Amino acid sequence: MNAASPSVPTSADTLRSALAGLLEGLPKKQASAAVERLIANYRGTTPTDAPVLRDRSDVAAYAAYRMPATFEAVCRALDGLAAAAPDWTPGSHVDVGGGTGAATWAVDATWDGPRTTTVLDWAEPALALGRELAGRSSSGALRAAEWRRAVIGAGLSLPDADLVTVSYVLGELTPEARRAVVAEAARAGGAVVLIEPGTPEGYLRVREAREQLVEAGMQIAAPCPHDGTCPIEVGQDWCHFSARVSRSSLHRQVKGGSLAYEDEKFAYVAASRFPVSPAASRITRRPQIRKGLVLLDLCGPQEGPGAGLSRATVTKRHGDLYKAARDTEWGREWPPAP
Repeated sequence: MNAASPSVPTSADTLRSALAGLLEGLPKKQASAAVERLIANYRGTTPTDAPVLRDRSDVAAYAAYRMPATFEAVCRALDGLAAAAPDWTPGSHVDVGGGTGAATWAVDATWDGPRTTTVLDWAEPALALGRELAGRSSSGALRAAEWRRAVIGAGLSLPDADLVTVSYVLGELTPEARRAVVAEAARAGGAVVLIEPGTPEGYLRVREAREQLVEAGMQIAAPCPHDGTCPIEVGQDWCHFSARVSRSSLHRQVKGGSLAYEDEKFAYVAASRFPVSPAASRITRRPQIRKGLVLLDLCGPQEGPGAGLSRATVTKRHGDLYKAARDTEWGREWPPAP
């Protein structure tokens, strides 16, 4: 996996710089109007049978408004897959409904090495802007990526790839198209990672897709510790995680916020056709740090000790484990890998 020293720009830094350069002259009123429509779609109040990004103003607003958060969420989901398969590196990547390419940047931030990349989307303006952004990257894999127009839905045909990502796309599709896209991703991908908003509706879409992936013969790599039925009772709770997003001045301007950061909530599943080592348990809520103890909400194995949903209390008497509990984060493996 990639690592950068404080003096070396990260992929997130490079992406923010590229966005700022491309969107410097973005008209604020036009961007705000496009952002409002995008927010409505993101929350599920617009039809799900047409492309979300319709023209250049939509694409520019989306890139400034959503791309940094999408990038961080996909990075966290990919981290889950990478931790379950530490010796695996994708040599080819297909991004379904990739828009301006946030997931391709996230893959590049997660794994080194040569890689072929294909981004498929039904909005030509999104592909055009994504290509421009990738051209400003120092990554050979990003600069050489193929940006191809495709209808995302029933009838989609994907090239075989080591990794297929589908991020923030399923909510734009009808139920029939959603099932078709997940089935084709499972057929084409050696590994599949699906990411949706961290809402109850987004979780249900991920849960449904997870069941499809298992039925297609794939093994769950993350976040679940097993391939069995999700222990969460529908309607009572939902599985989601959080990624911290640093806001650039452009990002704050477009979003109308003043904080230097925001938290992106997301739901995801990663599955593979090769052997993986899922987490023993996964932290499903933000750890609660109390005086002398830490409370961890966990999702554990399907059977045996710690099965299903549970709460662990880690105290000072646990020594190094207590120190690890104080430093761990929502969504991480527990106990931490050696």
